[in-house]
Amino acid sequence: MNDKDKAAYSKEELVRQILEKDRDLKESNIDEELIHELISGKISKNINEADDENATLGQQIADKIATFGGSWTFIISFCVVLAVWIIGNAIILSNRAFDPYPFVFLNLVLSCLAAIQAPIIMMSQNRQSEKDRLTAGNNYLINLKSEIIVEDLHYKIDMLMDQQAENTKTIEMLLKTIEELKSMK
Repeated sequence: MNDKDKAAYSKEELVRQILEKDRDLKESNIDEELIHELISGKISKNINEADDENATLGQQIADKIATFGGSWTFIISFCVVLAVWIIGNAIILSNRAFDPYPFVFLNLVLSCLAAIQAPIIMMSQNRQSEKDRLTAGNNYLINLKSEIIVEDLHYKIDMLMDQQAENTKTIEMLLKTIEELKSMK
């Protein structure tokens, strides 16, 4: 086994040890492919891009409607339309108003708008919740990868310190031997 194989083997063992320590992972579906991804470093994903690529036409439309419905542009234009409707029917067209003062037709239009807009916004919020869950899962895997890297670095530093301790002992023995040889002259 060459050094690269030993390093990969030790990383795999390290990943397995960390996964065994983590009780949450025992209940989840961590498989061999994920272990190899953790070792090779292919964890980070842009959840927004992946989710946007898989979005259906209805989901894309719901997102755009929710984005527009929650903007100042919508609020200002909605207020302008309401003001024009009320002023137009109450003052300008007072004798020939198509929706006189109690504004029954306006109430019907607003009710229909709210009835349609609410489920669309909820669909968009559900998609955002799913994105948040995917992001949290991705963040968990990135944190796990970071933990593996830190553990691997600790392992390597411990190995270097052990090697340095051995080298120090060897040097001390050589210096002692040199001193003994010098004293023998």
